Amino acid sequence: MIDGVGTIDLVVPKTAIDVNGHVNNVQYVQWMQEAAMAHSAARGWPTKRFLALGRTWIIRSHTIEYFHSAYAGEAIRILTWVADFQKIRSLRKYKFYRPADGVLLAAAATLFIFCDLQTGRPVTIPKEVQQAYPIIAPADEP
Repeated sequence: MIDGVGTIDLVVPKTAIDVNGHVNNVQYVQWMQEAAMAHSAARGWPTKRFLALGRTWIIRSHTIEYFHSAYAGEAIRILTWVADFQKIRSLRKYKFYRPADGVLLAAAATLFIFCDLQTGRPVTIPKEVQQAYPIIAPADEP
């Protein structure tokens, strides 16, 4: 695995299934949040550390492209990494795979804005935060 890429493995619960019989699209957004938080904690930045700084991440946008469906009981692997830092922004990417056959289920991205917890205003991302996450260039993506 590439240094800087976080991984979460899960089994799709029945509660994630929609009326069409596959994983509900909204569930992917929830898994994106869980993967981002777990990856951040693994890189030394759990939520409580950001809160101690009086800072937080807010979401500007999500994009998701779905390629194949997933079903209850299937194992899914979620990969996540930081693709870019700008002054107040960070782009995080994700890929959802089914390990049983290696099929790419979905690819996604979240644009985060770094903000002051009290004012809600964007602030510069500190170097110590940026240094915790290796940037994965498009050519090096998993």
